[in-house]
Amino acid sequence: MKPVRIGAQVAPQRAAAYADIRRAAAVVEELGADMLFTWDHFFPLGKVADGAHFEGWTILAAWAEQTSRVGLGVLVSCNTYRNPDLLADMARTVDHISGGRVVLGIGAGFKEREFLEYGYEFPSAGRRVADLAAALPRIENRLAVLNPPPMGPMPILIAGGGEQKMLRIVARHADIWNTFAEGDDLVRKLGLLERYCAEIGRDPAAIEVSVHVGGDPWENGPALRELGVSLFTISTSGPEYDLDTVRRWISWRDEQNA
Repeated sequence: MKPVRIGAQVAPQRAAAYADIRRAAAVVEELGADMLFTWDHFFPLGKVADGAHFEGWTILAAWAEQTSRVGLGVLVSCNTYRNPDLLADMARTVDHISGGRVVLGIGAGFKEREFLEYGYEFPSAGRRVADLAAALPRIENRLAVLNPPPMGPMPILIAGGGEQKMLRIVARHADIWNTFAEGDDLVRKLGLLERYCAEIGRDPAAIEVSVHVGGDPWENGPALRELGVSLFTISTSGPEYDLDTVRRWISWRDEQNA
């Protein structure tokens, strides 16, 4: 079983200033988290949809210069917002800035307001998933021919849980699968992912399972661990950027990996 890893998603919403995001990122690395994630939204999420916000990939490039050890990623980039070849080039460039620490996270996108206010068409969910399936080979091909290439094997993280189409994409392309599923739903999706991997001759153990978590890790972590989850990510938002939950999950990680 893969070692436990802890990620912190420092969401760039409702921060009073970028300096607050920068400080939170510094603390995440000091605490010893394995991954530091931002996201790819243009407006705050939640009940209050307006407020301060910043763009994710620009933040990731700044973090690449600011930090020295922690893995970095956008959890996750919306495929539709950028040409796939351009996204591969952006990720490769940030990877070099960071010294080879980038995970390329991607998904199909879902927030209609973001698409429309930024001038993108908002197609059906099926079309968005099909576009993602078409984009991933382009991303992989572009990463293979960029000069210079990424500094090492750049993991591709795919977020999504559609059981007929998305999990087949995960089986074929993902190094990491990120999901919000839990309980019986997660068990079922893991079974489907294993089946889809078998259909293409891929070992499902090659795909790391990533979930979003909160609360008490000693209470919530063991059941997920038994299912093979190894990357546990805690989200925090401005203006406070409370990292106490991240601290607890890191302590639990250290016990599990001892």
